[in-house]
Amino acid sequence: MPETPTSPGTGDPGLDRVNALSPPAFREEFARCLNVDRWVAALDAERPFASRQELLAAAEAHASPLTVPEVEAALSRHPRIGEKASGGDTESRWSRGEQAAVTAGGDTTEQAFKAANAAYEERFGHIYLVCASGRSPEDLLGDLEARLDNDPEREKRVVGEEFRKIALLRVEKVLDEV
Repeated sequence: MPETPTSPGTGDPGLDRVNALSPPAFREEFARCLNVDRWVAALDAERPFASRQELLAAAEAHASPLTVPEVEAALSRHPRIGEKASGGDTESRWSRGEQAAVTAGGDTTEQAFKAANAAYEERFGHIYLVCASGRSPEDLLGDLEARLDNDPEREKRVVGEEFRKIALLRVEKVLDEV
């Protein structure tokens, strides 16, 4: 069994905690950020990280680009936009927070998202995925509707880019947990 990476400490409690995780604990924690085995294994192999910036740069580099099979596998772990993730686990809490603007948009917005989600799923065969943090319900609905014009190949690339954005936000959340 590989040993846990050790470092003298970075002065950043969150980064020190990440660097000290056992390989299985690291894989479990970072799969919540992006459920792509290659990405998680690549980050684990680069530990210990000297700084948050180094970890975030590695996370971005290994997520650019994601392959179509990686995108498809990662999609299975995400709720539809506009639907609250159930459960008390960390990933469900993150998802609810990331989608707070959509779920707070009221009944009209909720109905519009349901209709647009149905059209999107009919067209592409998978859920609509977007990095929703900090975006208004109107902006997200406009994005969803505009993406219906993409061809399937282009849409998989867009979804991969959205996963990269979500992963980077979630890596920062992992680093902020102490």
